[in-house]
Formats: sequence, C-alpha cells, structure tokens
Amino acid sequence: MFLTGFAALAVMPLLPVAAKDLDGVAQYPLVAGAFVAASLLGGVLGGGWADRKGARQPLAAGVVLTVVTLLVSATSTTVWQLAAGRFTDGIAAGLVAVSVNAAIGRSYPEHVRARALALMSACWIVPSLAGPPLAGLVAAWWSWRMVFFGLAALTLVPAAIAVLVPRGQDTKDGVSPRPGGREAVRRPSSAVAVAVSGAAALVQYGVSAWDPRHLTCTAAGLAVLLGCAPRLLPPRTFRAGHGLPATVLLQSLACGAYFTLEAFVPLMLTTARQVPGVVTGMAFTGAALAWAGASWLQGRLHHRVLRHRLVAAGAGVMAAAVGLAVLSTLPAVPPAAAVSSMVLAAVGMGLVAPSLTLLSLTHAPAGGQGYASSVMQTSQNLGQTGILALASALFSAVSAAADPRAPFLGAFALLLLPVVAVACLAGRTRKESRDRHPVPDGGQAPAPAHPVGKE
Repeated sequence: MFLTGFAALAVMPLLPVAAKDLDGVAQYPLVAGAFVAASLLGGVLGGGWADRKGARQPLAAGVVLTVVTLLVSATSTTVWQLAAGRFTDGIAAGLVAVSVNAAIGRSYPEHVRARALALMSACWIVPSLAGPPLAGLVAAWWSWRMVFFGLAALTLVPAAIAVLVPRGQDTKDGVSPRPGGREAVRRPSSAVAVAVSGAAALVQYGVSAWDPRHLTCTAAGLAVLLGCAPRLLPPRTFRAGHGLPATVLLQSLACGAYFTLEAFVPLMLTTARQVPGVVTGMAFTGAALAWAGASWLQGRLHHRVLRHRLVAAGAGVMAAAVGLAVLSTLPAVPPAAAVSSMVLAAVGMGLVAPSLTLLSLTHAPAGGQGYASSVMQTSQNLGQTGILALASALFSAVSAAADPRAPFLGAFALLLLPVVAVACLAGRTRKESRDRHPVPDGGQAPAPAHPVGKE
C-alpha cells in the first residue's frame, strides 16, 4: 500500500509533462482518466478471484502487473502507449486494493479491522510528503521516464515476496472462502466489467470539450454506463436498500464528491486565483495528512461511536468543506480558504471511507469479502466518473461567463447534493445487533456465528 500511494502521488504530477513530451496534450484527459476507469475492472476481477482462491493470488498478480505496466509507461513512444500503460496500471491497482481489503477481512478479528484500515491510510503520509517533490526533481534533472523506471524497480521487491513466499492459510480457521450463508452473491461478468470500464474512460475523455466528437463519446459512454453499471452492483443499490446496497451507494456519492473537489480546487487556485504551484502542493499534502489523521481517529472511536454515525458526521464535515469551497470563489475570500476546503474535506473522508469499508465487510455474505470489496471499489470509481462528469459538464457550460470564478461556483455548489445525501442516508448502513453492543476498547469481540472475512 505504501508503494501504491507513492506511485499514485509521484506519477500524477508528471502526466502533463509526459503527454506534452509525446505530443499528446489533446489526449491528456484520456491519459489522466484511464487509471480510474481501469481500476474498476481490476476491482471486479480481483473480488471474485479472492473469494474463489483467497487473497494471495490476485494480490501477487496485481503487484507483478504493476511492475510490467510501469515499464510500459516508461518506454512510451506515443501518448497512446502511455494511456495503455496507465489503463493496465489501473487494473493492477484494482487487484491490489481489493486483495488487501479481503486479506484484512479474513486475517483480523472485527474489533481490530478499524485500526488495520487506519494503518493503510497512514501508508500514504510519507508518499504525500516525498512523492511529488522527488518525482519533480528526477524529472527536472533526468527524465520523467526515470520516475516510472524507479517505481518499477522499487515494486520488484513486494512482487518477488508475493510470488515466492510459501502459500499460507487464505481463510480464517480453515473455512472455505466460497460464498454461502446469509445471501447469495451475484457475481458480475467480466464482459460487463470491461464494458463499464471502457465506458468510464470514454466519458472522462468526452466531457473535456463540447465539440461533436466529444459529445458523441460522452453520449456513447453514458449509454453503456446506464445499461451495464447496475449489473456490477448489489440489487437495490440505487434505492439505498438497507445494508450492503446503501453502503455501496454512499461510497459512490462520498468518493465522487471528494475527488471532484480535489480536481477543481487546484484548477481554481492555478487559473482563477493565480497562486504559486507550491500552494497547490501544500493543499494535496495537507489533505493526505488530514485523511490519515481522521482515519486514525475513527480507529480509536471504533468501539465508542456507532459506525453509521461516523459516516453521518464525516458527511457533515464534507458539507462544510464544500460550503467553504463555494465561499472561496468570492474575490474577497483569500485563496487559503480553498486550500482549507481540501483539508477539511479530507477529514470528512477519513471518517467516512474506513467506516463504510468496515460496514461493507459486516454486511458481506459469508465468504464474500472479496465480493464486498469489489463492489465498493466499483462504486467508488463509478462515483468519481459520474460526479466528476456532471461537474465538468456544468463547468464547461458556464465557462463562457465573464467572471472566471463562475464555473467553479457552479461545480462546487453541485457537490452539496451528494454529501447531503450521504448524511441523510447514513442510517441505512447501520449494522444489526452488534452495533448496539460495542466491544470495549481492548476487549475481545464475540465469536461470529459465521466466518467474517473482509477489510
């Protein structure tokens, strides 16, 4: 997870440089969006694989594929090869993320999982501080290609460990990971996952402009998403059905709102507010630290506050952050308010994201930890794609306004809808009787009636 965070934060600032070097600036939206779109496919593939064979195999495959795809990107001769490398790297990242969550669910008792997830969030602290400046120095002194080569060399170590370490016990107490028990698991087909992943990339490319070609791409991508995306999610997801469906829906809304805010605040700081690049970098660093700190806090509150109430509280914090972002579009409000909105939103996500992950594991069918991780990963990526597309379309529609801040005002105001929905629907993710009798900190959790595997 440490190397995943390092790669993500080090590579993203270099993509514009790489696209320009490869004479592919026009294709930059596709390069930037390919990773997120492909991680949706990787999550679907990894979830079913983890439930059938345990978490070890998809984790090993994901780490090895990461090395290969970094080399593909490093040796790019065209922007299309770079986009292909980023797309394949997204598949690898989806495999790794779902496998890690499934492994935590199978290996840790329920009362320890919150702290295990907080540790996963903490793995992003050092990368957030060191990744972008180190990558920038390497690119300035040498080449952007050497960043990809260096990350591939670093990832060789965990790849070798994942492949060569003897096979361990993939399930708790020797219980088969095959689904069964409370409810049947509806496995999404790989063909549907491929279609949705490609459509997500097409939408992200299409909303970057309003000419006929981009509009056609957007319409085609949205048609495929509307027809196929529901087949990747649990039944009753869009009706916020109690339990896993509501948890999946809230994951989509919260992540979509947060990552859209994270995309537009730096753009506003750079274009409309004319602040130095170092300020934008501080916003990302502060957000990463705030997310990790809030995640650590939710780990300490795991046995004291009902999990769905942490979701509602985090959504409230995110709503305040969106309101602050709206205010930051006013000329009288200093740019520091926009930076603070990113940090405050990260605090909210640090409470929301781990809580929803834990709730999804609690609601997962017996032996279906991989499935629950997969649908959560899928919903996150669909939320990012859908809400970012809506905000981008609104931004493009208002961009002709005389005031350069007006498009940002509309995009930020739009984000109030999903975060308010998360706060209002948080109660539908509530756990059953175990939520009413929390385990004291340091105490032993009661033995579950069925094997609980998951994040």
